[in-house]
Amino acid sequence: MSLHLHEGGDDLQENHEINVTPFIDVMLVLLIIFMVAAPLATVDVKIDLPASTAKPAPRPDKPIYLSIKEDSALFLDNEQVEPAKLGAALDLRTSGDKDKTIFVRGDKGVQYEELMRVMDNLRGAGYLKIGLVGLETVGAK
Repeated sequence: MSLHLHEGGDDLQENHEINVTPFIDVMLVLLIIFMVAAPLATVDVKIDLPASTAKPAPRPDKPIYLSIKEDSALFLDNEQVEPAKLGAALDLRTSGDKDKTIFVRGDKGVQYEELMRVMDNLRGAGYLKIGLVGLETVGAK
């Protein structure tokens, strides 16, 4: 509240006007920030990802492959496994070693959502080292 002084007396009267200038300044600054930041928040880049021509990494002695077929069936090495029992099957295969890398192979027809669901199941089971397996195309564009 602000006070308004009378020249004739000792009584101070209250001024009931709100000073909105600081509010307007803050709102204008926020508006400018949002106008600059909004185009940066959207991703509209259409890309065609190239095939990998990198030198393949050396394979471990006994890799553990988790394959996802087009019909979303999961196979741990060559044995079919239920998604609900994936963590227990991996614990048996790795003897409880959560630091082993699990190599995920997905069919071309597998939906991205299904691949992410499987990777979330792996992460939920405690396996954070996940390798994605693809075809090696040396020198192709």
